Amino acid sequence: MSDLGLQSLSPLFYWAGIFIAFFSSFLILGKSKKVTADYVLAIWFMIIGIHLIFFVLFRAEGYLHFPSLIGFEMPFPFMHGPMLYLYILCVTNQNSGKKIWLLHWVPVLMIYIALSQFLLLPPQDRVAVYQNNGKGYETLSQMIKILMILSGILYVGLSLLAVRKYKKEISNQYSNTEKINLNWVYYLIIGIALIWIAVMTRNNILIFSMVVLFIMVAAYFGISRVGILDDEAVKTEDAVENSWVENSPEVPKYEKSFAGEEAIQMIYNKLVTHMEKEKLYTDPELNLNYVAKLLDVHPNTLSQTINFVEKKNFYDYINRQRIEEFKRIAVLPENGKFTILSLAFESGFNSKTSFNRNFKKYMNCSPREFLKSQSITME
Repeated sequence: MSDLGLQSLSPLFYWAGIFIAFFSSFLILGKSKKVTADYVLAIWFMIIGIHLIFFVLFRAEGYLHFPSLIGFEMPFPFMHGPMLYLYILCVTNQNSGKKIWLLHWVPVLMIYIALSQFLLLPPQDRVAVYQNNGKGYETLSQMIKILMILSGILYVGLSLLAVRKYKKEISNQYSNTEKINLNWVYYLIIGIALIWIAVMTRNNILIFSMVVLFIMVAAYFGISRVGILDDEAVKTEDAVENSWVENSPEVPKYEKSFAGEEAIQMIYNKLVTHMEKEKLYTDPELNLNYVAKLLDVHPNTLSQTINFVEKKNFYDYINRQRIEEFKRIAVLPENGKFTILSLAFESGFNSKTSFNRNFKKYMNCSPREFLKSQSITME
């Protein structure tokens, strides 16, 4: 979009963004079953709405009509990075505690403190500073601009690291990740990253036009999105975890110490026995907590056992078992009448994509190529 096109945007465009921001916030707060992530997203939408209001009021020298508000808008850009990061932590169940959360707001407080001398000036004096391109506050203004960009880079990076950490953790918890949808958080991170790139251009029209587009997209996905885990999966995981804790009060919930090689080998032998006799891997919804409860060990200890003995996480361990099961039943003459996908489902996979991806990962060939090497023809 050209600068001329940006300049000609109607104020209604920005007011629409403000309306959507506040309306979406109220819709989220009106949900019957809210979680922490919902509250964080609702507050963030309100902050975006207020920030847009400042822009609309100050647009085209509008600050002359609202001199008493001048300066109070400057720390707002420092709020969006922390809100993005805290929201992603909540969505991926990586809550870090209220004290840590408050630390992310220290920069905002410090910016207000740094601006206190300017904010205490009479409104007309602040107008004069604005009209003279920040005369008398050039150093402070330049520092805030640099810190603003650094804040954007920092929180985009932290958000990506949080998603990466979550992806690693779910591989230690679930044998099937098809229901785990991370697209929503990637949309948010990419959207904010693009806005911060626009910030470097210092073109406020471009920046806030992108903010309006961001809030439109974010509001749609934030309200209509499916959770990273579907509701039933979450309920099942919570029920299993709570049940295990209730039945094993003597073990700390987050045991991290090494269990010892002898204990680990004993747990591993029990795991192998259950896998061979009960074929637990054929359950497409199998998860670490369920298996740990079955073996009467803590989930962390079981995860530690699989990592130590198999050099794999839970996801890889179970899917390797499923691949072996498929190879075993696919060569049986009586199964020649079935399709490849039906045998994959019988082995514990719940989608063609997951089956093909894991088969190629472990066998370095496609399922059809493997069957061809065994002189087996199957649909």
